[in-house]
Amino acid sequence: MSADILVVFKKNFEPVHDRAMDQIQSDLEQLVEERGIRVEFTAREKVRHSDFIGRDLVIVLGGDGTLTSIAHNVGSDTPVMGVNSHPRESDPKGSFGFFMGSDPENFAQDVAMALDGKAIDNDLPRLQAEIVTTSGNRIKCDPALNDLLISNTHQYQPSYYRLQRDADGMNPDIDVVQHSSGCLFSTFVGQGAWFRNICDIEGRKFPRDQIDCNYLYVSRELDAEARKPGEYMAWTSEPTVITSDMHRGYVVSDGWDETHFIRGATITISMDGPRLHLLTFREPIVEKLAHWLED
Repeated sequence: MSADILVVFKKNFEPVHDRAMDQIQSDLEQLVEERGIRVEFTAREKVRHSDFIGRDLVIVLGGDGTLTSIAHNVGSDTPVMGVNSHPRESDPKGSFGFFMGSDPENFAQDVAMALDGKAIDNDLPRLQAEIVTTSGNRIKCDPALNDLLISNTHQYQPSYYRLQRDADGMNPDIDVVQHSSGCLFSTFVGQGAWFRNICDIEGRKFPRDQIDCNYLYVSRELDAEARKPGEYMAWTSEPTVITSDMHRGYVVSDGWDETHFIRGATITISMDGPRLHLLTFREPIVEKLAHWLED
């Protein structure tokens, strides 16, 4: 049976991206002739969840932002291959491409490895937020590979909420009322995207056996004197429950889609999101972060 592949690309008119697209198309056309695979192309701006159903492989051409913007559409049973269309190695103004395991130069051999089951399968956890409205409706927000923000939709106004979490062996149980600039949650692999820019955890080491089930949390309590360990920042495996006291707030997954809620809604954040099978070809994703792991 031939493979069914979907290529999602960053819509861009810069020559470097056009050259990358030309290379990818040429390599895939050859595979169509050699293996009889089926390939479909779609722009990031037009993609829908239904486009990913039944695919054997999803190829994302662009940078990390392109990948995180569409990864929430992909379920836990579909492998994803990221191709950095503008690698920083060849241009300082290019994309770092943390999640992008391939590039146009290596694409031909990498996609063959993916189709042959010889790629490195990074089974990555994702954060999930579930909103329960005051009328009892349950809404699951898009899973987050990097980070998840909960705050007042009016960023210039404080976020008011009740924060609850059970003890986890490292942090005591908490049940506090806060007013802050919002709450940020991050996976271990996503901490470099935003979390480390607002929370000083430099020098901290994380146990390897916790990175699949634990996540990072930070809230900037507006009254600095009120910040307490476990309330301000935590590395935890327990779900966090937030009860909104805001007229209007939202959950933002990976800086993309927004899911809104009102006063009285409860939002539960955990690591129960569908996992993402991200393919790389020269090293596992986690090894890029080895300096943050305990020996």
